[in-house]
Amino acid sequence: MPSRQAPTTNRPPLRERLKARREARQAETKPAPTDAISATRAITAPGDYEFKLIHQGHERAYRVHVPKAFQRGAPPLPLVMAFHGGGGNMDIQATDRFYGLITQSERGNTLLVFPNGYSRLPAGKLATWNAGLCCGQARDKGIDDVGFVRAVLADLAQRLAFDRQRVYAIGMSNGGMMSYRLACEMADTFQAIASVAGTDGTGPDCRPSRPVPVLHIHAKDDERVLFNGGSGSASNTHADFVSVPDTVRKWVALDAQPRAPHRARRARRALRGAHRLRGRRTGQALRHRHRRPFLAGWGQAARWPGGSTAISANEVIWDFFGLTLQAPRPKPHP
Repeated sequence: MPSRQAPTTNRPPLRERLKARREARQAETKPAPTDAISATRAITAPGDYEFKLIHQGHERAYRVHVPKAFQRGAPPLPLVMAFHGGGGNMDIQATDRFYGLITQSERGNTLLVFPNGYSRLPAGKLATWNAGLCCGQARDKGIDDVGFVRAVLADLAQRLAFDRQRVYAIGMSNGGMMSYRLACEMADTFQAIASVAGTDGTGPDCRPSRPVPVLHIHAKDDERVLFNGGSGSASNTHADFVSVPDTVRKWVALDAQPRAPHRARRARRALRGAHRLRGRRTGQALRHRHRRPFLAGWGQAARWPGGSTAISANEVIWDFFGLTLQAPRPKPHP
């Protein structure tokens, strides 16, 4: 009888097969090597949307809120781009119980865009913005966040028409600092900015192509970004932040304002609207508002004024931008 021989096979060893399977799974979840991950999808109805794109070799994301009053074929709506604080993300900034921006969007019939900062984590959490002086990995790695903002607006323009003459930037802390950088480098795009608890960290190279109206809201007792500059006791970055007075003086000069900005020291005056200062050559407005305290000790998210009766940052910002608001609907009696 012929001797038995082990059946021949061309199958690779088990270890190599397991390695191949693992690499195949990783390839399925790896971002596509193009500038647009999600297929171009037109926004045709109100709601909340999330899109991704590749910028500078990194997968980045942004969210869009389209108010209920949106109608296809109607005149394009104004757009407010909201930048989260350092260590946050777009989901936190879009959470209404923290910032109330979704509600404000509905009242003002305004498009909202929530970009996500740079993060090493797949979910995009603990993200930061490269705003010059601050913050985190975005600054340390030299992330081109200005280019990312341009890419977001270009991507959104393929999906939805918006009023390019009414595009604004607002931000919280590190996001407010990013808003200042955009005023320096994208003055042709952003009509005005508003910063809450974030001073200008752009340095002497800031040369906006035109005067940009600036609204700054800051607590006198902020423990992270100190009102008078330096590193706050609660700061995670311990950067030597620029003071609010120095930030305001810088933008008074950049916007060619003839005199110092008005300070609304009381919430009632702030809610009425601060005095508009008009430059001799520009006709642009600059406002500076602060109040002591703004929700002191209530946590990072609550540094956005609005959780008390002191002041509503959203109402002040929308008023400063000249965006019309509808009166809030009365709550039904129980």
